[in-house]
Amino acid sequence: MTFSITGKTAIVTGAAHGIGLAIARHFVDRGANVMFADVDEEALARELGEAARGEGPVRYFAGDLRQRLTIANLVSATIDAFDRVDILVNASRHVALSDPLEPEDDAVEEMLQQNLLTALRLSQHVARRMIAQAARPDGDAAGGAEQAGAIVNISSIAAQRTQPELMGYSVACAAVDQMTRALALALAPKRIRVNAVAFGSVMSASLQRGLKEHGDFRAEILRRTPLGRIAAAVELAEAAQFLASDAAGFVTGQILTVDGGRTLLDPAVAPAH
Repeated sequence: MTFSITGKTAIVTGAAHGIGLAIARHFVDRGANVMFADVDEEALARELGEAARGEGPVRYFAGDLRQRLTIANLVSATIDAFDRVDILVNASRHVALSDPLEPEDDAVEEMLQQNLLTALRLSQHVARRMIAQAARPDGDAAGGAEQAGAIVNISSIAAQRTQPELMGYSVACAAVDQMTRALALALAPKRIRVNAVAFGSVMSASLQRGLKEHGDFRAEILRRTPLGRIAAAVELAEAAQFLASDAAGFVTGQILTVDGGRTLLDPAVAPAH
């Protein structure tokens, strides 16, 4: 088994910015055909430019994945461009503050819609395509123990941490983790693996803005991270590549935590001796 994804076709959502863009670019660099998907068409065109034209390994699709028709169109566009889809990375995510005591606050509903339901519906559409491919006489995954496809969800350690102002995001991440496990069991008989990467502090565009706005934020992150640094986005991309590759061929339903040891810390203060 190798970490190779050369020749595979992947859909990566949230691919116009930050972590999603880093994953999509990393997959292209590792030899995959990649459909960059995001609602921000201007950013997609700016980031990809001429690379998305012609017969190369890069295409992009712009649309609101909260719409079911848009999801179907994304899968169709990928098939039209590359004839198949082997990997799905659900990297699109939205973070918003919420007030757990305000009944008119719609942040929880918004987070579930954007971070959970879009990933679920796209996974269902892509899984159907993977199953159909595996059943074709010429399907690369037909027969034997080879995988028919791999789905990687991008989650967060927020699922395990309690911050009232991030309740909506935390609830959505916890739901993504449980969705990962449920889909893994449902799709295992079809030889489709489903896993997730839960990240801690990663140097994304949003974190860079936060560090500029709050001068003491970096020191607080480093204090709470045993490895004492902030991860580069490519480190998350490498974890996603592992889960998408044949090297993880016997791995499914797992949440791979990439957080520098942050979730190992007990927030309670140890008693003095």
